[in-house]
Amino acid sequence: MAARADSFDLGGLKLSPGEARRLDLDVALGDFDLSDERYATPEAVPVHLDVSRMVGGGYSLRLRFESEIAGPCMRCLEPASPTTVVDSREVDQPGGGEELNSPYVNGDELDLTAWAHDAYSLALPPQVLCRPDCRGLCPECGANLNAEPDHAHEAPPDPRWAKLREIKLE
Repeated sequence: MAARADSFDLGGLKLSPGEARRLDLDVALGDFDLSDERYATPEAVPVHLDVSRMVGGGYSLRLRFESEIAGPCMRCLEPASPTTVVDSREVDQPGGGEELNSPYVNGDELDLTAWAHDAYSLALPPQVLCRPDCRGLCPECGANLNAEPDHAHEAPPDPRWAKLREIKLE
C-alpha cells in the first residue's frame, strides 16, 4: 500500500533540471454533490504521480488514477458505481505567465488532494448511470424500464375525436 498524501513537498525530491521521479501515493478524493444527490468515492485512491524538474526551474506534473463513484443512477435511481479514468497534467513555471502557473503548486508544495478532486470532477461522465444503456423510469407510472423491458401503456385517445365519443348509436 502506498503512502497517504494530501499535499506533497516537491522540493524534498531534490530533482536536478531534466530529472524525473514517479511516485505511487494514496489520495482522498472526497464526496461529490451532483444533481442534489451525494456521491461517494473510496476513502483512499491509489495514484501515480510523475514529477519532472524543468530547466530554468519549475515542475512538469502528471497525475494518473482510476476510481469509482457510488450513488443513485441519474435515470433509474438504482445503485450505480461507474469507474472513471483520470490522466491530468500540470505545469508550474515561475515567471512563465498565467498559463504556466499551476493553482495546485505553491512554492515547492503540491496540493495533491485538490488537484485529484478537480481532475476527477472534470473526468466524470455527464450522468452517473448504473449501466451505459440504462432505460430509466416510465414517465407515466414510474416503473423501472430496465426490469420491465416490454413495459407499455395504451396511448391516450386523440382529443380531436372527443365529440364523436359522445354520440350514442342505437
